[in-house]
Amino acid sequence: MNRIVPAGVACAAFLAAMALHQKAGAHGFAGDRFFPPTIATDDPFAVDEFAFPTVSYARNRAADGSPGNREIDAGFEFDKEIFPRLALGISDRYTYQDVDHRSSIHGWDNLAVTAKYEILIHPEHEFIVSLGLESDIGGAGARSVGSDTFSTFTPKLYLGKGFGDLPDSVDLFKPFALTAELGQSFPTRADNSNTFQTGFALEYSLPYLEQNVRDTGLPRPFRDLIPLVEFSFETAENRAGGGLTTGTINPGVLYENPYFQLGLEANIPINRRSGSSVGFTIQAWIYLDDIFPRVFGHPLFGE
Repeated sequence: MNRIVPAGVACAAFLAAMALHQKAGAHGFAGDRFFPPTIATDDPFAVDEFAFPTVSYARNRAADGSPGNREIDAGFEFDKEIFPRLALGISDRYTYQDVDHRSSIHGWDNLAVTAKYEILIHPEHEFIVSLGLESDIGGAGARSVGSDTFSTFTPKLYLGKGFGDLPDSVDLFKPFALTAELGQSFPTRADNSNTFQTGFALEYSLPYLEQNVRDTGLPRPFRDLIPLVEFSFETAENRAGGGLTTGTINPGVLYENPYFQLGLEANIPINRRSGSSVGFTIQAWIYLDDIFPRVFGHPLFGE
């Protein structure tokens, strides 16, 4: 794990550099709707976000001549708004595999660099549309954990819709919200398959229920929870494996606090190619814009 120290130093230096700028702003809102950062899919907002850590565990049984293993992934993500509604981000994860009857395998995955731009926000209807680009830098990770030697570019479309504009006759449906992430990958190596990526998150916000619909008297911490289920799929479009879809269904819950979010989800494979057992993911988001309102929550350039 010799790359953990320099990666941590670089991240700390980047955060320190951000402290030179001062002004406050909001995080992840469209009207009265707060869209929380989700775990398996990405939210549609181009804002200051810091996820650390994100830890996943899965037990993979032996199959197709490959030995079974227990895999633990630990990662981070940091996004910073550069211009109004435009954010850049970096993310990576460290993988450790305890392989049955063999030596363990470990190393960093390829570094991912992202850009996201909010093209439309409709506060009254709690609706947002964003465009983005994710770039996985080939050769930046360890070959031992399967990191690609080539880069992949994935343009993405992000959507978010809250249902607070429903009529009062169905007010208990107003806390529902839906986010979606659609992406088309373009690998730089010709013999690798293009993939179409789809992700959805269906949420029911108890904080929204208590604050914007009706006060039901729910005690804490229940009134601070957002139950959700996420769907994350990837379909190979050509070459070997064309038409094959893999992915997971991820039911879980988020706990909201003014300064951080804690999330827990189960990771249920949709088929044998997606995994042989149910895993889980634990994630913490640190709300830098609420903890340091004079530092984060605003673009570096422009207002």
